Amino acid sequence: MTVESTAARKPRRSSKRVSAAKKPQSSEPQLVQLLTPEGVRVEHPDYDIDLSADELRGLYRDMVLTRRFDGEATALQRQGELGLWASLLGQEAAQIGSGRALRDDDYVFPTYREHGVAWCRGVDPTNLLGMFRGVNHGGWDPTTNNFHLYTIVIGSQTLHATGYAMGVAKDGADSAVIAYFGDGASSQGDVAESFTFSAVYNAPVVFFCQNNQWAISEPTERQTRVPLYQRAQGYGFPGVRVDGNDVLACLAVTRSALERARRGEGPTLVEAFTYRMGAHTTSDDPTRYRHDEDRAAWEAKDPILRLRTYLESEGLADEAFFASLEEESDVLAKRVREAVRAMPDPDHMAMFDHTYADGHALVDEERAEFAAYQASFAEEGK
Repeated sequence: MTVESTAARKPRRSSKRVSAAKKPQSSEPQLVQLLTPEGVRVEHPDYDIDLSADELRGLYRDMVLTRRFDGEATALQRQGELGLWASLLGQEAAQIGSGRALRDDDYVFPTYREHGVAWCRGVDPTNLLGMFRGVNHGGWDPTTNNFHLYTIVIGSQTLHATGYAMGVAKDGADSAVIAYFGDGASSQGDVAESFTFSAVYNAPVVFFCQNNQWAISEPTERQTRVPLYQRAQGYGFPGVRVDGNDVLACLAVTRSALERARRGEGPTLVEAFTYRMGAHTTSDDPTRYRHDEDRAAWEAKDPILRLRTYLESEGLADEAFFASLEEESDVLAKRVREAVRAMPDPDHMAMFDHTYADGHALVDEERAEFAAYQASFAEEGK
């Protein structure tokens, strides 16, 4: 299994920086971009960054390993080892770029697809798989990694992030908070309320929206009449749209927004314009509502391929580096497979535990009904 997209490799080309001001104008919203799909480095007047060769290789490594882990998780679900999986395929740059912009003392509120951000925060991938297998409720201590547990309820984590950020401000801490959500979640009332509270209380929070074009089967044009980042204007704080397949731009824009929050200048909405290459989850069939042509067009914008093209054209990575990374990804995949298969089957009755601190009559009744239902299968097999 290769570490790159299945898209055809692009030929090497010069990657001299090009001024963004010289790019042709279009009717599309302004998009912050530092690395084109062809692997050409461009400049931006507000969001340019200068990274070392080690840092660039590190970003590439993060994306490759995250994609490999994600692919293994999808395969494990298809083999019956996981109950469900929400793939991040195609969104690696948005997550790694923003994740590497964070400081250790910043706090993250994810949804259920932020596997790349979890990687950046040092959360072991097997903990994520344990949750989707049903053997834990996350498996990590949020205070250890400053990475909250995954949130399945759509949009609610933006309110959690806003409240946490308000607390950070009251404590006088020099840190920021980031909340991840998708374009579909942007239609939820919780998100609108979090925008209002964060603006009024000048909370040090960054709202990072991964606009992957689809809220399950609903396209973005059925969710909004304006680009998502422009919604911030109505709440009184800035919004910016970034090329979500450009890891350098995502890093630069998120870093800037976090620094703004730490300075006490309030929230920022970042819209990472990207594409969900796979299904919404493994229970979804995207062929029922999307065209193959759209996916093919986005494969040409693959975030991993464009950074590899840049590394090769600039002589920042050689074949030994890529071969070593391939070996490392194989080791990671093997570790993930073995760890999942060694996990115990989840206890079916555990879902009734700890629902209430002191127990509840209705829960007791439901537990008894479910136990009788499970026992009926054993009786039928006699």
